[in-house]
Parts: sequence; C-alpha cells; structure tokens
Amino acid sequence: MKRGVKTIKKANGAIRIISGRWRGRKLPVLDVQGLRPTTDRNKETLFNWLMPYTREAKCLDAFAGSGGLGFEALSRYAASTTFIELDKKAAIKLSDNIKLLDISSEQVTVIQGSATEELARLNVKFDLIFLDPPFNKCLLAGVINTIAEHELLTLDGVIYIECEGQGGNYTVPDGWQLIKEKQTSQVQARLYQRQS
Repeated sequence: MKRGVKTIKKANGAIRIISGRWRGRKLPVLDVQGLRPTTDRNKETLFNWLMPYTREAKCLDAFAGSGGLGFEALSRYAASTTFIELDKKAAIKLSDNIKLLDISSEQVTVIQGSATEELARLNVKFDLIFLDPPFNKCLLAGVINTIAEHELLTLDGVIYIECEGQGGNYTVPDGWQLIKEKQTSQVQARLYQRQS
C-alpha cells in the first residue's frame, strides 16, 4: 500500500449464496452486535427442507440481520421477500446488497424497526417465514403470538425457527405442525407447517 493513501473501511465479513440464480455470490455484511449469520451447513440443511416450499413463495425474514435466508430464498426463485431489521446500519446494508444483486423493488421490501412492532402493522400473508432472532433475548414468544394473531402465515405455509440450543423458551399455536427438526448443543432449528 502506498503511503499517504487512505484505505476505505469495508464491511467486516461476507455471506455466500449457496444455490440458485446467484449461486456462489458473496454479499458483504457488517459486524453488528447480535448479528449471527446462519452457517452454510445449516443453510444447506434448511433449504433442502424447504425445496418443496420456496419457488414462488412470498417470504418474510423477520430478524433479517445479514439477509442470508431471505436472499437465499430469492436466489431459489421465491416470488418476494420482506426483510425486517432493527439495526439501522444493517438495514442500510440490506438495501445496498439488494442493489448489488439488481433485485426489482416489486420483489423485495426492507423495513427498519422492531420485528414485533412491524409485524403487527403488516397486512400481508406469507408462505414462508424465517425467525432467526439474536440469541438469549427472549424475542420469539412475542413474535410468534403476533404472527398467529394477525394470521400472517398462509394455510399450509411454513415457518422456520432457529434459536439457542436450550430451546429459546417458546411455544407455537396448535395449528402449527412440526415437520423437520435439527438440534445441536448450540442451535435448535425447527420447521413448522400451518395446518388447516
């Protein structure tokens, strides 16, 4: 590096899209407290589970963070994704990455704010919902209640919940049937489907 030349601060890391139209693309992410992108291995498992549900789905990434799950769904031909992210800088980075991938505004929405508050304002039904909140913040119970109360998940729609290995202390409505599950010492991942 030449002396006297200032370096531009870059994003602190990257996520990789593992399949679909943007396969192999890396997207920059910020180092934000609580942001914990899903690992490639977990993402591979999840999207194998979701193979019958992703194409043409209206998706919600409720604790978007890096947007790894929502972008992966779009890459695999989901119809649209709504990202909700509390951290302002992370939300701006989501918008930057949308431009980087040249995704049309009809396909994607970024909402900066609290998932619980923003979900209560939505008047949209989703076929596929991702809930992957920061660990140990007790955020799942309230968000699940809001989704159920406002019927944001379509009939036969699926919802993915990832939380700390101890279980995240949540319950789901009677109509949500557990269809897939993976447990490690650090992470619990479950996929539910809303039954009629």
